[in-house]
Order: sequence, then structure tokens, then C-alpha cells
Amino acid sequence: MSTKDTTSRPRTLGELRASDWRSRSVRTELRENLMLRLPEGLPVFEGIIGFDETVVPQLQAALLSEHSVLLLGLRGQAKTRLIRGLPSLLDEWQPYVEGSPLAEDPFAPILPGTRTRVAELGAATPIAWRHRDERFQEKLATPDVTVADLIGDLDPIRASRLGLDLSDPEVIHYGLVPRANRGLFAVNELPDLAARIQVALLNVLEEGDIQLRGFPLRLPLDLGLFFTANPEDYTNRGSIITPLRDRIASQILTHYPRGREEAAAITDGSARIERRTSVTLEVPDFVRDIVEQVAFEARRSDLVDQTSGVSARLPIALYEAVVSAAERRALLTGEKLAVARVGDVLASGAAVNGKLELVYDGEREGLRGVADRVLGAAVKTVFDECLPDAYSGEGEDAPYHTLLAWFTAGGEIELSDALSSVELAQRLEQIPGLRVLVEERMHLPEIDGHRAAAMEFVLEGLAQSSLLARQDAAGSRSYKDMLGEMARGL
Repeated sequence: MSTKDTTSRPRTLGELRASDWRSRSVRTELRENLMLRLPEGLPVFEGIIGFDETVVPQLQAALLSEHSVLLLGLRGQAKTRLIRGLPSLLDEWQPYVEGSPLAEDPFAPILPGTRTRVAELGAATPIAWRHRDERFQEKLATPDVTVADLIGDLDPIRASRLGLDLSDPEVIHYGLVPRANRGLFAVNELPDLAARIQVALLNVLEEGDIQLRGFPLRLPLDLGLFFTANPEDYTNRGSIITPLRDRIASQILTHYPRGREEAAAITDGSARIERRTSVTLEVPDFVRDIVEQVAFEARRSDLVDQTSGVSARLPIALYEAVVSAAERRALLTGEKLAVARVGDVLASGAAVNGKLELVYDGEREGLRGVADRVLGAAVKTVFDECLPDAYSGEGEDAPYHTLLAWFTAGGEIELSDALSSVELAQRLEQIPGLRVLVEERMHLPEIDGHRAAAMEFVLEGLAQSSLLARQDAAGSRSYKDMLGEMARGL
């Protein structure tokens, strides 16, 4: 039966019985479709990077076991994206009794009214179809979520209009969980759900019965159930009730990217840098590495609360901000090529500030101060990877001897984020040995913008290595001799 030809699908219960469609539970559907996909090597979760050998095998094992699943991990670890990829394992189209509020199985209706209707109409019972995208319901847990939101509530107006008693299931206005029947239901940040709401969720999903305003109702729902939680909330606040936690069959730990290459692939897949613009946008490799390294530095900083985590959204937002800073400069200076610089990274702290939760010492330092430290640490890490050790060699044999001697002799240079690539290059080339160092040590395109960005990178790397002093002003930075500046301070 074609999944694209809507006219070929059965439209009555009789036609459905005569077709090759068979009734199966949601968890069995996930299991059997995964079993078909695995031998063919087809991707199961699109856009998920870095979990192929860790999280994905465990999640696949849980699906094959027909388990409910809790994804446990810090913020920004793709937990929600993983769950949103699960509908791809459902059948593309699913039949249900037309008009049913719970999309009931035509072969096994669960509501008294639907059973009566099927018994009366028999083979002529009308059948409707829904796409797998309609079979996924997601709810962000918040303290104000009510039982009516998730389970439902009695509708006295409907009862009056239909002349039914309030105990009749036909007068219930169903919530998200029942309406997800024969599909997938996900609760994000489960610990934020009030305990009494978790009890209601537990009853309807595990015991099959609920009470709405004192009226009991047997409701055998068919659901694939998935949760996400932050381990800090899960273990410290203890707000997942024990019976519910016990009934979640598989608990899978997620993690952050293990290396910069993985992190860059995640950022490239999410950052919005392909844009309509009159300039060409380019990001040198060392700038790109600094952007990713910022998150790694934040995740090991003593000033950042590691129990909250540092989201993968940080490098995504920072990358977008850096590209936009380069684009803005090119538009102001009239350049056709916008090359991102280290200065663009340092000036994009706004993309970092909201992504960091600070410990007490970090609060004393201040959000901006911590962001500057993290950005500077990222610059130094990449500088040490790309260029010689700032402290290697002695005297004239030291790789930075010539340019540092210029600063020692009283040289000072001021760099503005508004300088064009040509202006920046001209200003930096007055420092003896800087251009030669960059051309010999770094593999760069023969473009002024890249060379100028690399020379600025060297100065900032030396400043982060405490060999140059840097003073910041609005939109500019000046570099001076470190010892001379310390002496003047004294």
C-alpha cells in the first residue's frame, strides 16, 4: 500500500480488515521499524553528532526492549533533539476511528462511546489516517502544570448539552496524555513537574486508571513514554517521585562533545551563518577553533557552576555573533570580504554571558569578568597549538624576540574593531618580525584579511601569555610592553 497515494488507503473498517494493515502497540512499532532499519545501515537520528558509540546504542537497545526512557544530562546535550527524532521510527500513516478524540485503534477501541459506534456501524465505520508527525506530543514540565493539562477534566457544559451524567466518560475533556494515545509522549525537565501531577501521570500510564474530581475511569492507553532531566535536579532536588522513577525502564546518560572536531560539527549544523548579504564571509581556522574552545574552557573553569553545565548553544551563539561582527565591519568599511578576527571574538561576550551559571567566586568576579577570562583562556589554548611556545628559546633565539623588543623599546599599538583589513594590516606591519612570523608559522591564504587577522591573533596570544599588556577601551585595544606597564603602575 503506497504511503503517498491517499486514495488507496482504506476508508472504512471493512476495507481496513481486508487490507494488509495489522494492529500493534506503539512500542512494538518502534521496535520492529528499528529492526528493519539497523541491518540496512540507515540513520536513525538525523543531526545527532558524537553519540554514535555512547548514547545512540543504549537508546536503540531500550527501544528494542520496548522500554520507557529517561535521558539524563546537563543543559544543551541534545536530549530534546534525540526525542524529537523518535517519530521517524513510526509508521508513516496510522488509521484510527474517525472522530475519536483519542485516535483509537479501529480493531480495539477503548472508549465506551467508540465501542458502541463500531458495534452499530460494523464494517461501515469510517476510518481516518494521521501522519507520524501528528503522533508526537511534547510537554515542558513547569510547576504550574495541572492534572487537567496532562490528563483532562470534566466538562459540565458538555454534560448538560448531551444530557449525560458527570460520571460518563463522554463528558471528559481529555488532556495531552490521552490525546497522545497510540503515539509518543515526552516530558522535558521531568523534575520540575509537581509530585501530585507525577502521581496522576503514573496512574494513567502504568495502572490504567485515573480519577477526575472523584470519578474513576479505566483508560488503557497505548503510549511510548520518554522523559528528560538534568542530573542536578534529579539527584539533589529529588523531585522525581520514587514510583515513577522505578517504572522508567531505561535511564541513559548524555554528554557534551568529547573533542573540538565533534563540537564544531554540532555548531556547523545549527549556527545560522548562511545569510543573504552583499559581502563574502570567511572565518579563519584559528578563529573557528577559538569559538569552540570557549565552551571547553568554560566547562573546566572554577568560576563556572559545572553542575549546571555549559550548553552547546554557547559556541553556536558565539559563532553567529563573530560572523555578524565581521559582516557589520565590512558593511561599514565598504569591503567585499569580511574576515572574522580574534577581536570579533573578544567583542562578542554578549553571546557568552547568558550561557554561564557562576559559583560564588564567579559572582564576585562578575559575569563580564568571567566571560573575559574564558574567552582569553580559549585564545591562549589555540595560540599554544598554532604557534611556538611563548617562553621557548632565549635571547635572539626566542621566536618572539624581535617583536617583543619593539614593545620593550617603547612601542605601542592601538587596534580598533572598526579598522578595515587593509588598515589593520598596515598598522600591524610596523611591528618588526610580526608579518614574517605569521607567514612562516601559519598556513594562510594570500589575502590581506587573513594575514591581518593572524597578526592580531599573535598579539592577543602574547597578551594572554603575559608577555604583552593589553588595555581595553570602547571598541579598541592597545598593546604595550608588560614590564614597562607594570613599572608605570608602581
